[in-house]
Amino acid sequence: MKAHYKTFAVMACTLLMLGFGLWYSAHKTLNVSAAATGGITGTIKFDGTPPHQKPIDMSKEPNCAKEHASNPVMTETVVVGPKGGLKWVVVYISEGLDAATASQVPSVTPVWDQKGCQYTPHVMALDVNQHFKVSNSDPHSHNIHPLPAPNGANHEWNRSQPPGTPPFDQAWAGQEVAIPVKCNIHPWMHGYMAVVKGPTAVSDDNGSYTIKNLPPGNYTVTAWQEVYGSQSQKVTVGAGKPATADFTFKAKAY
Repeated sequence: MKAHYKTFAVMACTLLMLGFGLWYSAHKTLNVSAAATGGITGTIKFDGTPPHQKPIDMSKEPNCAKEHASNPVMTETVVVGPKGGLKWVVVYISEGLDAATASQVPSVTPVWDQKGCQYTPHVMALDVNQHFKVSNSDPHSHNIHPLPAPNGANHEWNRSQPPGTPPFDQAWAGQEVAIPVKCNIHPWMHGYMAVVKGPTAVSDDNGSYTIKNLPPGNYTVTAWQEVYGSQSQKVTVGAGKPATADFTFKAKAY
């Protein structure tokens, strides 16, 4: 009996040590992997007097006009914060990504919503083949109509979405910066979907952005804005250290 107990105890200890070893190895690998990646942070600034954003007349859609009665909606082509930060700028890696990083498709499924007769968000960054949902939060119908470049990997579609219908799923097959989107029912509704490969970001109200999970290396980072086009610069990302890439878009002279 004692021999059996001794054998059992030895086996139990062995299994326990083996399990701990596997856990420690996996935990160490994850920590090393996380520490080995870096990122890019920065701020998008606007230099000069921003173009005037006009109020949108939604009187043809009473539900939306009522919703925004106390705070009229403005166009969003050039949104500049109080400190000069430029919103809705897509920042992505245009050169330098290794094949493994470029081929990773995010598991998150973003939502392109129609709320208050606006597209929310106004600009959305997506990976190639990344699925996204299109939803309608308004009590009336909308029509979503993306217009990718002709003869490319992405194909135009035009779909109505009545109120109360469930979100539907979509994805884009090729890179394209950026695909304009309109609503055939409400002509003031405009937005963009930027389709790239690899980690990306969209600047916030302060013009700030962060691109995460980049292996150490040399990259070309590009910033795209719907009116002012694209700018690029070279950066070097170190292990566990964020690089910095700031951009400034200058007002057009008229």
